[in-house]
Amino acid sequence: MDYLVVKWIHVLSATIVFGTGVGSAWYFLVAARSRDPRIVAFVAEALVLADGLFTATTLLLQPLSGAWLVHRSGLAWSSTWLRGSLLLFAVAALCWLRVVVLQLRMRTLAREAVAAGTALPAQFGRCLRQWVVLGFVALFCFLGIFYFMVFRPVR
Repeated sequence: MDYLVVKWIHVLSATIVFGTGVGSAWYFLVAARSRDPRIVAFVAEALVLADGLFTATTLLLQPLSGAWLVHRSGLAWSSTWLRGSLLLFAVAALCWLRVVVLQLRMRTLAREAVAAGTALPAQFGRCLRQWVVLGFVALFCFLGIFYFMVFRPVR
């Protein structure tokens, strides 16, 4: 029974991190396209909060629950699908760490633009482009992880 509960938590947390990532990205892109600093600042604040509440906790929970499941089930750590999943997870986590820094910077830039009554600065656009690229890298990493988890390819 413990195994099934941890497996359920593992799948649920994967769903949360993926859904939060895709949903947050969508709403932030829509806000950024408005070019309205007030909208961007508001959505950026919610984005930073969601990342702290959902993404950070699930990115900690995923490797812990996954390691427990591997240990408990007697799976080989050398399995191709497991090594591939871990590599993709590490890449996605590194992308997310940089994305958090960019989100905090964009939130600050939007707040400053609101306070000054100005448009978003050019630096915001540069940060946004990096954020989008890293977001796509992380998205494809998670899609790869889902593939490995479901199909468990041997080679």
